[in-house]
Amino acid sequence: MEDIIRYVTNNYPTILKLTIEHLYLVSISVGAAIFSGVPIGILITKDKKLAEKVLYVASVIITIPSVAMFGLMIPILSMVNRGIGFWPAAIAIFLYSQLPIIRNTYTAINNIDPALREAAKGMGMSDWQRLSKVEIPLAVPVVMAGVRMAVVMNIAVATIAVYIGAGGLGTIINEGITGTNSTKLIVGAVAVSLLAIIADYLFLLLQKILTPKGLSEVTS
Repeated sequence: MEDIIRYVTNNYPTILKLTIEHLYLVSISVGAAIFSGVPIGILITKDKKLAEKVLYVASVIITIPSVAMFGLMIPILSMVNRGIGFWPAAIAIFLYSQLPIIRNTYTAINNIDPALREAAKGMGMSDWQRLSKVEIPLAVPVVMAGVRMAVVMNIAVATIAVYIGAGGLGTIINEGITGTNSTKLIVGAVAVSLLAIIADYLFLLLQKILTPKGLSEVTS
């Protein structure tokens, strides 16, 4: 324990820098996945066959081992001189984020009570008004659960990105493994775990803020 405290004390600027790198990689990747995944999840509610195909492809992608996925990005992005570093890692994490976000959005929109849609139609709402004022607000808790899942999962996945030069907290873990240094290994693992827990808690707070007041009272 003393070794761990001493290491953190002596290296906190480096740990902070790597934490920021890690957060930047995950936030950019998952943020882009939210902007693409939520509209896709909404779109496929209109076509069951399309939904099955999209969800199947997203399911296949998430089963690809992270090391293999990062490896696949290298030759593809090398064609535009981006084979190593941030971009292959960001694209891989973006792809991994699609399934939980698309699936939860699709499920949330699809499971809204048809009577609510009919009531909205009866009030003269257009399709867009019904979607933005009724369906999306009701879907927020389930959609945010998918986002939280994507964030927590990819904070862990991003540690592998060190092997393609993307930095982050995986650097400390890698140094611990290659140098058989248990102190670095523990510090890196604990840092990633704490980051995931904090991120999950913050997104839970955001979920509560975005959930309509009446709905949050019913589900609490």
